[in-house]
Amino acid sequence: MPGPKHQMKKRHDATSNRVSPARDSHGTVQPAPTEMTAKSYEVRPDQSVELLKELHILTRDGKMNQDSRRKIKQVTHLLQFIEPLLKDVLQDKPALNLVDHGAGKSYLGFLLYDLFFKQESGASHVYGIETRDELVQKSRALAQQLGFSGMSFLNLSVADSIASDELPAEIDVVTALHACNTATDDAIHFALAKRSKHIVLVPCCQAEVASVLRKHKGQMLANPLVEIWRHSLHTREFGSHVTNVLRCLQLEAHGYQVNVTELVGWEHSMKNELIIASYKDLPRRKAGERLGELLQALGLEELQGRFFAAP
Repeated sequence: MPGPKHQMKKRHDATSNRVSPARDSHGTVQPAPTEMTAKSYEVRPDQSVELLKELHILTRDGKMNQDSRRKIKQVTHLLQFIEPLLKDVLQDKPALNLVDHGAGKSYLGFLLYDLFFKQESGASHVYGIETRDELVQKSRALAQQLGFSGMSFLNLSVADSIASDELPAEIDVVTALHACNTATDDAIHFALAKRSKHIVLVPCCQAEVASVLRKHKGQMLANPLVEIWRHSLHTREFGSHVTNVLRCLQLEAHGYQVNVTELVGWEHSMKNELIIASYKDLPRRKAGERLGELLQALGLEELQGRFFAAP
């Protein structure tokens, strides 16, 4: 019977065989799965290769590693949801503005501008909101380098941006991709204050609701529903789920039509929920009542200032 060392050697040999360069029928070496060229993946013909290199989606020699493939798959898939919303706005006006909250390195903003905004004539504009000044400065420099004159980057928190005079009074589209914890809620409040037509959210880590559930757990023991979040792991998971449910109800309570779907497959990201809200001036009363009832049923009344219905 083969010993452990022999088994390890067999596994190592098998792995080595798997990652050896593939060749076509003519003997030409093909790109390995973890080092794909831009041409072999979903980089569009009209995309700026220079931009993709600056964002480190492509290497300097135009190749793409596994992490880059994951990033561009997520963002490209998100663009497919966002582009129809941008076109919808432009049916009613000659130009639009978009604010991306928690922009980070501004992958989304730059790719949106490259693939959509730079093709549009007029005064359409993309604003990136980010609290880390070094990332804001890098994004400004890159936009100037690429000639993306319709992009601005502001060193602000999401909450502070609501009252900032550096932004227009009305914003057509608001995005928040993996804005952590309550920053997603601040992005919703920003969109409501700016009367945005479309809101696109990919929520990230969410701890506030879970902390309130945990705090009042003892008082809720008489309610059998507490079993849903009694264990610590369930508190965290249920708190995350409830947070997004409350966000959807809040948007509906302000007249938005809300759709919830997956962004990409679970193999690419565990933070996978995509919330798209479009203002349709829908009836608000029922959603507002459900929002209040849910907060009360779960012992979350202290969060009414965060999850609120229209007056």
